[in-house]
Amino acid sequence: MSVTRGQGEVLEKEAEGGLSLKPFETPKQSLGGLDASTAASLIEAAADVALVIDKDGVICDLAFGNDDLAQEGYRKWIGQPWADTVTSECRSKIQALLEDAGVRGNNKWRQVNHPSANGADVPISYAAVRMGSTGRTLAFGRDLRAIGAIQQRLVDAQQSMERDYWQLRHLETRYRLLFQMSSEAVLIVDVPTGKVIEANPAAGRLLGDTSKRIVGRSFPEGFDAESTSAIEAMLVSARVVGRAEDVHARLADQGKQEFLVSASLVRQDNSSLYLVRMTPLAAEVNQAVVPVAKSMLLKVVERVPDGMVVTDPDGRILVANRAFIDLAHVASEDQARGESLDRWLGRPGVDLNVLISNLRQHGSVRLYATTLRSEHGSIAEVEISAVSVLQGDNPCLGFTIRHVGQRLNADPNAGKRLPRSVEQLTELVGRVSLKDLVRESTDLIERLCIEAALELTHDNRASAAEMLGLSRQGLYLKLRRYGFDAAPESDN
Repeated sequence: MSVTRGQGEVLEKEAEGGLSLKPFETPKQSLGGLDASTAASLIEAAADVALVIDKDGVICDLAFGNDDLAQEGYRKWIGQPWADTVTSECRSKIQALLEDAGVRGNNKWRQVNHPSANGADVPISYAAVRMGSTGRTLAFGRDLRAIGAIQQRLVDAQQSMERDYWQLRHLETRYRLLFQMSSEAVLIVDVPTGKVIEANPAAGRLLGDTSKRIVGRSFPEGFDAESTSAIEAMLVSARVVGRAEDVHARLADQGKQEFLVSASLVRQDNSSLYLVRMTPLAAEVNQAVVPVAKSMLLKVVERVPDGMVVTDPDGRILVANRAFIDLAHVASEDQARGESLDRWLGRPGVDLNVLISNLRQHGSVRLYATTLRSEHGSIAEVEISAVSVLQGDNPCLGFTIRHVGQRLNADPNAGKRLPRSVEQLTELVGRVSLKDLVRESTDLIERLCIEAALELTHDNRASAAEMLGLSRQGLYLKLRRYGFDAAPESDN
């Protein structure tokens, strides 16, 4: 296992943190009866590696309590100077260990790195103790690779959390900007209390007040009696079925101003909220504000990193932003306009029908996992969220397409495993033909069986072939097919 520079610094601090070996209070009474054999057994059990160093710094005996270290070929150290078994920058630490070994109470742990046959240094933390008047030194070593692996997993997890955190922050910023810049008046109303908890500036302009002063008020408030009753009935319907028909309403002090009010139920964690939209029906209201706000909104939508597509109710593209154009690898928006979104989705005839069906039934879809095929044949894992806007003269569907292929895989071996359930296997239906699916599954099972047989037999090809019920020549052919080293070798 390779140790990164950051990990090495952490391990160095842990290994050289000033911790010293604490002596026994009464060693002669508690350990005086130990013979050499018993002492050797204790040392082997207490350390991953134990070295006996003579007065010239040469290793004269060693023992391993860790099979991994024994397999690295380190038994050849006997007869070599201890300083020659470590990397060049660690030789001064070996000298310091040997000098400190003769000073009682100064036996500090120090990390050194040993070269390895696979190219990655092996970090070992050592403490050295002088063995009486013999001039020999006993060095205890602890293998730090397991700690390094845990720290690497911690670093990966922290980086993943940081990426998710910043993605959420960016997402919140983008949609907060959309909320603030939208020309449509929007209110977020708490269902249990009926209080407004958020209002955008357009709502303040429409209701003749600032958005900050609207927050905290009851809704509906300020409408005439007939409008108030209609809005309350709409909210009850939205709470029961999730959506409600739009209603017309008028403010009490502006009898000529008529609004189209719509509401949807939104569930967040354990709370329920109303998303209330108010659209003025009089053309003279905010004539100067609407074009500017719409222009800013379109600029934001065009530049967001997630693909955004607006289609007609049948799924034919009306408009798409730059992120979708790049994801689909089409030359321009004109090339995509008028085409069915189904052309790029992973399962033709399936994904778009499922999305449209759910939009018609529920009004929105979240985090629908599928793939997107580009014009050049590349496949990208995506998540789709969608909403239907069926009110008004131009009904449409909106899709947000997020590329999720760059997310950190928590399990690096996950791609080598078979699907654990029928549901996981059936997810490939529509993306891969049945013939290819069966062939690839068969090849994967065959490869895994060969790997398992070689592992169980310690790479003995003759025993592996017998275990699999194959001839030795047949096994060599399959080894070549799957990219193993298939050169014949003597089987012990």
